[in-house]
Amino acid sequence: MKSINLIKISRALSIAILVIFASTAYASEEEKRTSLEDQKSVAVTIYNENLALIKDQRTITLDKGFNLLAFRGVSAKMRPETALLRNLNNAGLNVIEQNFDFDLLTPQKLLEKYVGKQVKIATMNPATGVETIEQATVLSTNQGVVVQIGDRIETNPRGRLIYDKVPENLRDQPTLVIQLNSATSKAQDVELSYLSSGLSWKADYVAELNAKDNKLDLIGWVTLNNKSGTSYNNAKLQLVAGDVNVVKNDFGRQLAGPAMRMEKAMVMEDSAMQEESLFEYHLYSLNRPTAISNNQTKQVSLLTATQVPVTKEFLLQGNNYYYRSSYGNLGQKIKVGVYVEFKNKKKSGLGLPMPKGVVRVYKKDKSGNAQFIGEDNINHTPKNEDVRLKLGDAFDITADKKQTNSEKRVAFGKYSHAYESTYEIKIKNAKSETVTVVVREPIPGDWKMTKESHKFKKIASGTAEWHIEVPAESSTTLEYSVLVRY
Repeated sequence: MKSINLIKISRALSIAILVIFASTAYASEEEKRTSLEDQKSVAVTIYNENLALIKDQRTITLDKGFNLLAFRGVSAKMRPETALLRNLNNAGLNVIEQNFDFDLLTPQKLLEKYVGKQVKIATMNPATGVETIEQATVLSTNQGVVVQIGDRIETNPRGRLIYDKVPENLRDQPTLVIQLNSATSKAQDVELSYLSSGLSWKADYVAELNAKDNKLDLIGWVTLNNKSGTSYNNAKLQLVAGDVNVVKNDFGRQLAGPAMRMEKAMVMEDSAMQEESLFEYHLYSLNRPTAISNNQTKQVSLLTATQVPVTKEFLLQGNNYYYRSSYGNLGQKIKVGVYVEFKNKKKSGLGLPMPKGVVRVYKKDKSGNAQFIGEDNINHTPKNEDVRLKLGDAFDITADKKQTNSEKRVAFGKYSHAYESTYEIKIKNAKSETVTVVVREPIPGDWKMTKESHKFKKIASGTAEWHIEVPAESSTTLEYSVLVRY
């Protein structure tokens, strides 16, 4: 009696196992697919270092129990180790396994997947129009195609290749394949969040100087670049400005997570974006949905300011090498740099955190046409900080510099060497107006000014600075002697 019961139990277990395998096989064949058509919303947060956080919400219908879900339309540059699928309705959803199929269907990829397998080759006789189909085995696709047809080996055979089917892991678009168990067969809202490369942004600024070079109008743009392999329609767009630390794993990929807390938002006047504090960074949110298409560059307005006060500076920057020895002539017609500087303050018309980017400056000529006069990079600039731009070198202002005397002095105490040198800097101004040139000299060691034709200012421990006024169409000569000990 016991043996009969054991046999019945054994048969029942066998049937149960067969049912499980059958249901699993059936589920794998009946793959559930969700595409961008099921998408309810998508949020894209882009960081500075080619990193984005995607939150893709969709409505899907699964079978109760085991499912194989193909989540189509994800980024081709997804970092699958960061992917997280969750149910938004508190329904039971248990993820068992996930695979990222990013090998996209192309003729070459399809051929590579059939190495060692059989294909059909169709050729047509041009004289008779009769088509012949032969069976072939693909031997190699390395630097050409090698096949075996019957007893012969051919390279790059003529004709059309015919395949039985498309391999399961070869997709027409990037797909995250998820094995999961669902507690319900009803429609449910889910969210897939993941990190991806291929999405980047930068700030670009356009400034226009007025005729007197003492004020400018400034427009800031956010330039987005999408090379992630998919599009994001009606996306909620947010940008994080700041240097977010990311970790490189063994495969050289960068990993990161969503940043922490947010504080009270501040609306940016005359702008399509809002700015708020985010941990130790700044978050910019577009106040309307936008489409970010694949292989697209998009620009969105960031900020606008008018009549921002500006100061212009002509700077002659020196070097420290010629204070330690005798050099003589140090340069003829040395270029003088042109800089403009403004304050990122509210009373100046700004007062908002400015993400790093390129500032391009224009000025109208006498005919009223805006001409490009230079550009420079700025780093992330908090409010109440100065923005300084080098626009180029002055054409009409040059300098001749030479060392007129160099004498070795007796070193004593903790010093091993001592030199006293005399320098002459002749600044020439071909403009029809008086200019002031800042002469900045980095002087090494322990130094002391022993003689000077113009009063200097010690702006740092190793830097002397003069403000030299040069009359129109004339020149001014700066002479000074300095004792250097080291």
